[in-house]
Amino acid sequence: MSLAPSRQLGRVGVLMGGCSSEREISLKSGKAVFHALEDADCDVVAIELNTIEPDKIILQLRQAQVEVVFVVLHGKFGEDGAIQAILEKEKIPYTGSGPQASRLAMDKAATQTLLKDNGIKVPEFHILKESEIGKANVIWRSLGNAPVVVKPCCEGSSIGITIVQHNKDFLPALKVAFELGPQVIVEQYIIGPEITAGILGNQALPLVEIRPKNSFFDFTAKYQEGMSDYIVPAEIDPTHTRRIQEMSLKAFDLIGCRDMARSDFILDKRGNAYFLEINTIPGFTATSLLPKAAQSEGINFCELCLKIVGFASARRNASLLI
Repeated sequence: MSLAPSRQLGRVGVLMGGCSSEREISLKSGKAVFHALEDADCDVVAIELNTIEPDKIILQLRQAQVEVVFVVLHGKFGEDGAIQAILEKEKIPYTGSGPQASRLAMDKAATQTLLKDNGIKVPEFHILKESEIGKANVIWRSLGNAPVVVKPCCEGSSIGITIVQHNKDFLPALKVAFELGPQVIVEQYIIGPEITAGILGNQALPLVEIRPKNSFFDFTAKYQEGMSDYIVPAEIDPTHTRRIQEMSLKAFDLIGCRDMARSDFILDKRGNAYFLEINTIPGFTATSLLPKAAQSEGINFCELCLKIVGFASARRNASLLI
């Protein structure tokens, strides 16, 4: 795909910040995207959100006079379809998935259920509401006692996730996750390397193998430089590579994603790949994985940002022809 001349992309607003638990990561990602587009001679403006009130957001967008938006909002009101719905109402083209796909991908329980029903292997899981916390011991036993993974259904960046080794720690982990949302997903813990699969447009990028220095790929391992090693492309059997890329593309299509996404997998010792989750707005920080995968394909960070904003600009141009 050829890159559109940067001035033909229209005035680009990079939407960052927001009010979620991932605000600081969003600001880092957004600033990186802004500077990349600025270096590419785009007409670009940074828009930092500090509210979830639609009227105030619309006012900011109108004052910035943007023609296309690069959404770099992580977490709630970024990846859950809310900001996308506002942009649709304002008829402003934007990067990434639409409202419905964003809502679905943000909800880990709904995503796991959909993919499992369509033949994609996922860890055994239970969805728990706070009113059902009395079932904790039953769920613990049904998943083979230990270890299990406890996580909020609608958070990202590994926020609120606990790997539970002992029954006595299960209830406290549930309470931590419930502080972040009304539903919690409890998964069988799969031992093996974590593999992430990026998609750009309709193309599966080279896989990235993650080797965290912590016990798992938690918030610190994700965002603190030097806390994880990344192998690109992943040093796994080519058959496993093809299977994971096929699974990631299938998940992308089932959920209805567009432009980009990053799916995470665990590969067990028998060679079974388990889908963990999908991110419709992956990170764009110095340690982020979609840029690493793109770089392995020969696409540098600036080119990656231009390609992604180019998808949205193309939709803008198509709508002008109607």
